[in-house]
Amino acid sequence: MITFLKKLRQKHDLSQEFLAKKIGVSRPTYAQIETGARDMSVKEAQELAQIFGLSLENFLSGKDILKPKVKLEKRKQKLKTTKQAMRISVPQERVKKFKEVLLYILENIGARPNVGEAVICKLMYFIDFDYYEKFEEQLIGAKYIKNHFGPTPAAFLDIIKEMEKDGDLVRVTKKYFQHDQKKYLPRRPADLASLSARAKDLIDWEIERFKDFNASKMKEYSHKDVPWIGAKDQKVINYEAVFYRTPEFSVRQYDEN
Repeated sequence: MITFLKKLRQKHDLSQEFLAKKIGVSRPTYAQIETGARDMSVKEAQELAQIFGLSLENFLSGKDILKPKVKLEKRKQKLKTTKQAMRISVPQERVKKFKEVLLYILENIGARPNVGEAVICKLMYFIDFDYYEKFEEQLIGAKYIKNHFGPTPAAFLDIIKEMEKDGDLVRVTKKYFQHDQKKYLPRRPADLASLSARAKDLIDWEIERFKDFNASKMKEYSHKDVPWIGAKDQKVINYEAVFYRTPEFSVRQYDEN
C-alpha cells in the first residue's frame, strides 16, 4: 500500500507538501504515512482516494483506476513545483542574508586553523537544511550541489568574489598540516538584524557543534546525511529529503502518532 501511494504521488507529479495540505496534516506526518512509519486514518484514506479519483476500495487495494480529476490537480501542482524550485535557489533578496550569515560564521570561527572553505560550505549546508527540517521554512534557501567533497552552495564562489570586491572579507591561503587551505577572514561585522531569534539560536548551535571539525571530518559526516546520499552527482540536493533523515541527523522531534 505504501509503495502504491508513493507511486501514485510520483506518477502525477505531486509533492508531499501538496498532499499533506489536502488531508490536513504536516509534511513530515505525510512522509511518515508514505513510508509506513504512521498508519493513515480512514478519513485520510478517503481524502487521498478522492484526490486520485479512486474509490476507497480501489485505493486501499492498490488498483490505479484513475478519473479525469487528477489531471486538474496535476496542472495545479506543476505551478506549485515551479514556485518551490525558485524559492530554493538564492533569490537576490536573500543574497544579503547569505553574506551576513557567512560573515557571522567567519567572525566566530574563521580564524581557527581547522576551518577553511570546505568546512564553511558544509556548515552553511547544515544551517540551511537543519532549519528547514526543524521549522519547515527557509533560513537562507541556498541551492546546494552534490560533489565529491560534499554539499556546496552553488553560488558560493560568485558571492565570495562580490564580497571581496566590496571589501567584506579577504581570501587567504594557509598551510593546514601539508595541504594548502583556502580561508576567508571578515573585514566588517555581520548584520543579523533580519534574522529571527530562532534562526540566530540555530546558527550558534551549528557553529558550536562543528567548530572543531576539519575538512575531512566534515566531508565524512555530510556524506552520511540522507539529502546528500539521495542526490545525483553534480545535481541539486533536495530540501524535502530532510524528512527521511536517520535519527543521527534529524534535528526535529516528530510525533510518534
